[in-house]
Amino acid sequence: MQTLSTRQVYTNAWMSVREDRVRRGDGSSGIYSVVDKPDYALIIPLDGDRVHLVEQYRYPVAARRWEFPAGTAPDRPDIEPAALAARELREETGLVAGRLHLLGVLDVAPGMSAQRGRVFLATDIVAGHAEREHTEQDMHSAWFTLADLDGMLRSGEVCDAQSVAAYALFRLHERTG
Repeated sequence: MQTLSTRQVYTNAWMSVREDRVRRGDGSSGIYSVVDKPDYALIIPLDGDRVHLVEQYRYPVAARRWEFPAGTAPDRPDIEPAALAARELREETGLVAGRLHLLGVLDVAPGMSAQRGRVFLATDIVAGHAEREHTEQDMHSAWFTLADLDGMLRSGEVCDAQSVAAYALFRLHERTG
């Protein structure tokens, strides 16, 4: 597919939307609307048989959601993924990981966005104080056993796609080492 032109339709500090005119392989033309957001890091903090989750209000779905800590760095597009993971873990939970292991990469919504996430397993955890951003002041965090998390996934209490996919990568890592 060939991009013929690109036009920015909307932008703010966290995202932009562009409209691309394209030519497909068969010669027909079309349009794609693309949401551009910085890549993110998602962290699965593991301590024995427990994982640490955060809960916050998610405006687009008008509900509070439990999920793994995650975030972007719009102000630092060149930040290394592991450094971003360490920063987000500390900011959202106050936890510091002695080890971070990359479990895999997730495409958020490849039909409409180029945003990618890197999933890290955080171990050798040391507790500290959260350093949340102003927009995260309503965030809560807590430890859950893996059995509790399995139940939360079954019941829909944890339902954001990134956390569900990250947990699948974690379980696969557990099986294959």
